Amino acid sequence: MILCLEGALLSFNVAATSALIPSIARDFSADQFVTGKIIWLYMIPYGIAAIAYGPLARIFEAKKIELVCFTLFSLANLGAGLSRSLFELYAARFFMGIFGASVIPLILILISHSADEKNRGKLVGLFFGSTFAASLVGLFLSGVLPWRAIFFIPSVAGFIVLIGMYFFLPPFKLTRTGPLIRYSSALRDKRIISVFSYIFLISFFYHGIQQWLGVYFSEICGLKQVVISMLITLTSLSGIFGEAVGGWFSDIAGRIKTVEAGISLMIISVFSIVAFKLPVSVLALVMIVWGIGWTFNHVGLTTILTDLPKEFVNEAASLNSGVRFIAGGSGALLSGFFMQKNFHLGFMMFGWGLILLAVMARKYLSVAFSPTSEVGRFRS
Repeated sequence: MILCLEGALLSFNVAATSALIPSIARDFSADQFVTGKIIWLYMIPYGIAAIAYGPLARIFEAKKIELVCFTLFSLANLGAGLSRSLFELYAARFFMGIFGASVIPLILILISHSADEKNRGKLVGLFFGSTFAASLVGLFLSGVLPWRAIFFIPSVAGFIVLIGMYFFLPPFKLTRTGPLIRYSSALRDKRIISVFSYIFLISFFYHGIQQWLGVYFSEICGLKQVVISMLITLTSLSGIFGEAVGGWFSDIAGRIKTVEAGISLMIISVFSIVAFKLPVSVLALVMIVWGIGWTFNHVGLTTILTDLPKEFVNEAASLNSGVRFIAGGSGALLSGFFMQKNFHLGFMMFGWGLILLAVMARKYLSVAFSPTSEVGRFRS
């Protein structure tokens, strides 16, 4: 429960930030694409920092890591809310990424080491369902509150959660066996390479589209901030359903089938935006389908990671956040150049990237399960 609260506060303003770019740009009298740097200035540092937290959990007790990191994360949110210039906001987002990156690797390590494989998908779905619920609340409030409040809220709530963490979060220390850092061994494992190649590409294409939706709705569709926030809110609302049902589906039907269903829904959504001039009511439906598609992908892939060999779980958990956010930040950065020239060109390019990835999905992911492994039955 405590870790779910942490995840909720971590996610509260992640999606809302992309919806708030038009408002922040007006406040600082800046171009929307210049303001959009706050996306990848959070995501890329997050991804780089996440790589360190898995090995750190072998050296230090996880509770101590979280107390330090979440304190600094809450302070960075406070700094973002108080920022007097775009450059101060850039710096605050950078540190939010560095210290917020600790949460997800540690929860995945905990699930992998303490939960039965038949229930891991449900636990992963529960945790990420809470993050999407918080993202939903943040997006809704971004349409009715000043943008600075969206950073003040997780800052204040973060300090309250820290009290609960200090008194009630149980210690969690891994038994130290073998090398402290095992990335070189992990990256020689074909299963690790295959799964993370897919994770990198799906994150690259998803965030290349997702992070510019707010600007697209503002500049091309001419929508107001409240409507923009509500449309992007629907991706998180559907994400709660997608994480919960996707986690159950991955335990019943298989991890790979869950991923394939998800990417198919994402492709339908992207080309609906590109091919048609949609009214707001239909755009709302497209955002729901987009959110479900992404979360089916997310929960299926994340559950695959908990099925990997235990000696690589710490590295896999860190690489999960690291690869996702480095890829996502890079996708948002690169797609920004294309979106600035032509939104439909940008959506079309990244949509075709999703189609090519869908064709390769089973080849990438089936390598993760050997026919004789305990989790081999999930292969289909």
